[in-house]
Formats: sequence, C-alpha cells, structure tokens
Amino acid sequence: MSLIDADDLSRLLSGQHTDPFGVLGLHEVDGQLVARVFRPGVAEVEVIDRKTGRRAARLERIEGEVFAGAIPRRKKWFPYTLRMTEGTETWVEEDAYGFGPVMGELDEYLLGEGTHGHLWTALGAHVMEHQGVLGTHFAVWAPNARRASVVGNFNGWDGRRHLMRRRGATGVHEIFLPGVADGDSYKYEIANGDGALLPLKADPVGFGAELPPRTASVVRDLRNYDWNDAGWIAQRGKAHAIDAPISIYEVHLESWRTVPEEGNRPLTYRELAAQLVPYAVDMGFTHIELTPISEYPFGGSWGYQPVGMYAPTSRFGSPDDFRALVDAAHQAGIGVIIDWVPGHFPTDSHGLGRFDGTALYEHADPKEGYHPDWNTLVYNYGRAEVANYLIANAKFWLEEYNLDGLRVDAVASMLYRDYSRKDGEWVPNKDGGRENLEAIDFLRRMNEQAYAAQDGIMTVAEESTAFPGVCARTDAGGLGFGYKWNMGWMNDTLRYMAEDPINRRYHHDKMTFGLHYAFTENFILPISHDEVVHGKGSLIGKMPGDDWQKFANLRAYFGFMWCHPGKKLLFMGCEFAQIAEWNHEQSLDWHLLENSAHAGVQTLIRDLNTLYRETPALHGLDSKAEGFAWIDGGNANDSVFVWTRQGADGEPVLVVVNFTPVTHHGYRIGVPRAGHWNERLNTDAPLYGGSGQGNPGGRTADPVSAHGLDHSIEITVPPLACVVFTSSDAKAGS
Repeated sequence: MSLIDADDLSRLLSGQHTDPFGVLGLHEVDGQLVARVFRPGVAEVEVIDRKTGRRAARLERIEGEVFAGAIPRRKKWFPYTLRMTEGTETWVEEDAYGFGPVMGELDEYLLGEGTHGHLWTALGAHVMEHQGVLGTHFAVWAPNARRASVVGNFNGWDGRRHLMRRRGATGVHEIFLPGVADGDSYKYEIANGDGALLPLKADPVGFGAELPPRTASVVRDLRNYDWNDAGWIAQRGKAHAIDAPISIYEVHLESWRTVPEEGNRPLTYRELAAQLVPYAVDMGFTHIELTPISEYPFGGSWGYQPVGMYAPTSRFGSPDDFRALVDAAHQAGIGVIIDWVPGHFPTDSHGLGRFDGTALYEHADPKEGYHPDWNTLVYNYGRAEVANYLIANAKFWLEEYNLDGLRVDAVASMLYRDYSRKDGEWVPNKDGGRENLEAIDFLRRMNEQAYAAQDGIMTVAEESTAFPGVCARTDAGGLGFGYKWNMGWMNDTLRYMAEDPINRRYHHDKMTFGLHYAFTENFILPISHDEVVHGKGSLIGKMPGDDWQKFANLRAYFGFMWCHPGKKLLFMGCEFAQIAEWNHEQSLDWHLLENSAHAGVQTLIRDLNTLYRETPALHGLDSKAEGFAWIDGGNANDSVFVWTRQGADGEPVLVVVNFTPVTHHGYRIGVPRAGHWNERLNTDAPLYGGSGQGNPGGRTADPVSAHGLDHSIEITVPPLACVVFTSSDAKAGS
C-alpha cells in the first residue's frame, strides 16, 4: 500500500495542490485508514483518538514536511487530534483537514447566483464552534484561482499549511481552522490560473484590519455586542422623514480632536463617544456624518479609497468600540450616517485589484475599469457577484452596526460612462448612450434592499448633475434615494459670497436660482469637507472684507442657509469659523473659541439649530413649493432677499437677509399676516459678534400694502445679516 501518491506529494510540498482535502487528513486506502499531515517545523507527528486520548498511530516522515501512516485496526473516520514533537517540546494540535465543510448548499447557491442578502454571514472569517471545536471558518470568492490558502500569525504565513477547499462552481474556497481566534491576523495567498502566486490579499469580507501601514485582515467576532439603543431605533423613521428637521455635522474622526499629551494621537471610538456625541448634542445637530470608516490604507484619501469594505478602520479601535460610538450617539438622540464608497477602489496590491489573477471585481477594459481622476479601479456592476458584494455591504453596515444612513459618494461618476473621460476613452452602453445602465440598476437595487432591510434608515446621494429622479421611487423609474446633496446650490451661493458686496448686485441670481429646482428632489444643503480643502481655503476665508465683515458675511450666510428650503450639513470647524484650511493630519483649531468672534459663530450655529428644530415652518415643507414664498427676491441693487417659510400648521416665518454692509432704516416689507411679528433671531446681535442693529421687541404690522400684500412692517435691516421673524397673535391678512 502506498501512503501517498508521488504527484500529490510533489504538489503538497510546492503548495500547488488544488484538492488538499482529498489527500490530507484521514482517508481509506485499499481498505485501510491512512492519515496524512503537512506540518513544517516538527520532528514527529502522532494521531491521537480524541475520545480516549490514546495514540492511534505514529506517522512517518515521507518527505520534507509531509507525514503519513496507516491507522491500525481502523477503517472509518474518527475524531482525532495531532500530537507534535520538536526537540524537547510536545504539544497537541487540531488538524484542519479533519473537519468537514461549514458552508451550506443554500449559501453556495445564493453566492453563485449573486443574490445572497447576507453575504457576510457566508464569506469572511467567522469565529465559531464546528464539530465540537472552537476556531474560525474562512471563506473567500476567487473563482479563477488555481488554489487559495489562509496565511497568518497562526501558521507562520506559510501558504502550504492551510490550502482551502474549493466549493464547486461558485468559485468559493473555504476552510475551518481550529484554534484561530478573535485578534489573529491573516491574509489569503492565491495562485492564479497559471499557478503563479499573487501578492497576499486582505479579506474582501474581513471584519477587521491591522493598524495601517500594516495591511493584514484581523479576525473579529461580531456576535456578542449588547446594544442599548432600542428607543432610538424605534422612532428614527420620524427623525428621517422629509418633514423632519435634519441638521448634520460632518466629521473626519482622525482630525476632529487629538490628544496633545500623547503625541497628538486621534481620539479612539470610545473617547469620541464621550466627547463628540455630547458636543453634537450641545450644538443642536440631529445627526453625525462620518467620512468613510471602511478600512483604508492611505490616510490622505480620508477614507474615500477603501480596501476593507466590511471592516471599520482600526485607527480608532475595534469593531465593538465603533459600535459603542454609534450606541452612545443613539442613546443621546443623535443619528449616525457614514460616507459609503461603492464607486471605485484603490489599486493597492493587497486589495481587490485582479484579486484572483483576473479582473474579478473591476472591468478588464481600462476604459470601463479605471478611474482617471483618482487613479482607482471601477467596480463591474454588471457582474452579479460584484453587485451582490456591494449591496450586501450596504446592508451589513445598517444591520451589524445599527447605522442610520449611508451617504453614497461620487454617484455622478457611477451614473455616466464618460465621467471625466475624453472622446475615445470610454465605452458606450448597449444602446450607444453614455449612461451606465448597470450602475443605475445597482443603485436602484441597493436602495430597495437597504430600505427593506432596516426600518427608518436613509440613503443620501452625492450627485452633482441633473440626473432625473434621484429621490424618486424605483418603481417610478427613480434611483430610490431618500435625499440628495444640492451641489448646485452650494456652488452658486459660495461663488456669490466670494464677491465683494459692491458687486453682488450683478450676481443676485446665484442666490435665487436654486429655488427654481429646490422642490424637484429631497435636498440636503451641503457645506462639506470638499469646500475647505485642496487650496479652496476655509469657509470664512472665502468671505470678502475686513475681519468684522468676514465674520458678518459668514453669519449672514449661515442664516440664509438655515432658513432656505433643504436639510442642512456642515463640516466640522465651520461651526466656529476655523481660519486655516482643513488639514486631515492635525486637530481642528479649538483654541480659536477663546476669541469672541469665533465663539459667536459657534453660538449662532447652536441657536440656528434650535430655531430650526423648534420651528415647523423651517423644515416641515422642505420638499414642497407651498412651504416657500418670495416676498422680495428681486432687490439686486440692495442685495436684500425677503421670503417666508410655512409649515403644515400654517404658521409663517419671515426671513430678511442683507448681503451688503449698509444698514437700512425704515425698510418696509410686506407680510402675509396682520398682528405682531417677533424678531426671533438676528445674526447681527452682539451675542454673535454683530453690531447690534435690529428690531428689539419686534414690529406690529401696519395696514399698509407692500410687495403685493395688504400688511407690512417697517424694520431696521442690519448690515451683512439675516433676521428671522415669527408672528404672534396674528390674523390672516385680507
């Protein structure tokens, strides 16, 4: 009887065996049970009966690291362990090839079909008990690989040690490794179709990662976190409705605040739970939005070039530490949104690029699979398994981390095949057009499945074109997003604010044009990180004039923004008028709050958020034209804008904004109601750093017609300021 075939022996020694489970472990040969073991670094191997603890056989070294031997008086498989000896040391190990498959037929079928709604429960690294033994099950999709193996700190990173079992036509490789536990580092060693080894790959569905610049995946057990946010989850749907006040604080965790005493290290997730969450509550924001936290190798990408789509970055702690941050926010009544990047991925060798030696996740043709703007690769949305990978990832964050929403990055780059490409550098769709039909279908299915998976969540599109129906229902031909960033409003209004006030009369339409389309989508008004980086300067740095005017301009702009239709988003640091352009490598300049002008802006944002939340007219009809009416939108000479907002309760709010440094006394404005109008907020108040011009005690409407209305008030319009009035004891005008 031959203990092992010569060809099998050669392929095991070279790490090229494509069916290791057919050779290693216990097998019947000519009516006799034979054990075969591949184990470097030992002198002797013995097979031990797990039930009796007695030796069943001593194996002989066949060649190199391969040991084999017959099991006397045994013909059937039995549970066993391996006793190893090297020098004076002896220890017991489990044999990975003594365990059967973990993945079930249904998982295999759904993976092959590209419809596995919980793909992360089948692929990746899962700590579990299998056949009575604790360990970790690994599974990876690599259909064009000749073989795949798990390497890590538990096997000396030797790709010959744990060759994986291939699961039929799905292209999935799996293995259960006894003894591997939470915290162990690993990668996949993959040989392409020709047998050549690829660079070691991180797990596409890995739940954890090493601290950069190291790039291995880390086994993480996600099973046992005890959530305490049921109250928030039960009511969050109301908090995300189009008639709800939504004010989002966008945060880059690494640079929000650092610890100077410890080398300016960033805060951990749990420290952020104790500091960021109370700050957001105090400032009156309803949500925190995090720049991408999926593991990313290059800090300068701010997370927008992720490699570990299923792993919260290890820069700030473990997955459970991140859960603690989300949990703390929810318990404080704050929603948590993350930026999600399904549009492209980096070319790092340990990432998804040519994962099994072929263009697996990306398109093979660079005209479709390479993104010239970011030197990244583009997902092949038309491949069922790739779309499944991404859709499941969206659900993963919502289900495993109780996140409240996903802001989908760079949607415009996904929708159009010619995005940032010249003629001849892109491939038309099947109909000859520029639309990426596969990406459109992917986004629709992602939204459908995300909203179906978890009640009350939201999805948000960063979409900079006029693509129709971004927020329309998918069954009506839309993309199915809950909200869309209003990039046009942001660009137009910031260009206006950069103008010297004397020239603003010539650009008046930049502040009014957004109202022509304000109700075509469910818009969020974004002042995001993109507006304060790459040489664009800070938000206050965009404002013209001397220091006083810069602050006054910024306060007026914030008043304009908070009273304009649309939900709100503000990037960190803007709320206290950070002077320097945002630097992702250092903390915000919190010391500026020692200056009254900066503290005044912060107080204004806090008060604007309070007014916004407490005043239905400022949010209840954000997406409906009947919630807004111009009183005077055409006074370009004075650069004054006057409008009303109205909620479902019928109570109006009057907004007056002056974008020149001229104070207007006795300025008459038509109002929709008789009665008294209270000055609720004035950005020129001394509390905020203003000059104190205004209308203390409010004004009572006169039966004098103005702006086509029967009643009017005569007010002082402060310089570079926004003033908000609400009516009290008012009666509808005739």
